[in-house]
Order: sequence, then C-alpha cells, then structure tokens
Amino acid sequence: MARALSICAILSCAVLGWSQDLSRPKVSVTLEPPEATSVERGRPGTVELQFRVAPGFHINSNQPKQEYLKKTELELAPPKDIVIGKIAYPEGHDLSFPFAPDEKLNVYSGDFAIHIVVRPLKSVTPMNYAVNGVLKYQACDNAECFPPKQLPVTFEVKVTKDRSQSRAPVESSRGHS
Repeated sequence: MARALSICAILSCAVLGWSQDLSRPKVSVTLEPPEATSVERGRPGTVELQFRVAPGFHINSNQPKQEYLKKTELELAPPKDIVIGKIAYPEGHDLSFPFAPDEKLNVYSGDFAIHIVVRPLKSVTPMNYAVNGVLKYQACDNAECFPPKQLPVTFEVKVTKDRSQSRAPVESSRGHS
C-alpha cells in the first residue's frame, strides 16, 4: 500500500511538472531564414543575420554591463576555405526591470541584426558553402531569467569568381601604321 502511494505521488509530481512546463510560455530567439550572400573569392563580404526575441522577453546584449551576466555570442564553424572576420553586434538598450529597478541592464529585445565579415580564400572553388554555428544567449522576462540556450545558425555563402580574372584582355583599338 505504501509503495502504491509512493508511485502515485511520483506520478502526480511528474504530471504536475509536465503541465507547468506546458503552461510556461516558450522562451525563444528565432533566426529569420537568411538568403545566400554572394561574395567574390579572395574578397571580403558581409552577411547579415536577422534575429527576433519573442515578445515579453529580452536577452543580454553582447556587452552586458555586469560581468556575471551571460552575454549573447555567435560562434561559427566555417568550411576550411571560408575565413570569418569581424562579427559586429548591435548596441543593446539600457533598461531597468522590476526585479532590479535601480540597475540598468544592456539587452536586446524584438528584432536585432548581427553582421559577419566573410572572406573566401582566393583559391576556393566558386560554389555555395554552408556556414554553421550557434547563437548562445540567456533569455529573461520581467520576473526571472531562464537557463542559457543555444540557437543553431546556418547560412550560405555563394562564392563567385573574382571579376578581375573573368575579364578578357582589352585590345587596343588603334591601328598599326
């Protein structure tokens, strides 16, 4: 009998916990599907990634004011022939929240963009290359912060031939005398 009551108690807790998870709003950051960015081989180009923070939430910026806060950070694993240059994060917004009304936090909310400089090597074969990575962030609402998450990120770099090599030599239009 005691064993049956223990099993019922465990199942009740599991169901209660499961239903609480269903009622809790999903905390998420999404990536708008990026179009392939054309970049001439051997030259730098910029890829823009558009992210959206779910309404009612914010995430710490890439430069939070407090060291103990988890910063938003993009980590990329490019193919061997694509070099990742500077990753430019937007400035965050300084906001205060009910849990710390005298303290301003630097956060992203709504839509924000991250710009990535990519440079295909001069020797790379012109074609599409997938760049994979993750956006690491920690989301909060006005009352609490949630465990850090990682959003998978993928975008394509369409490498084209360098124009200087694709031009035919220009012949002189002067006649010989």
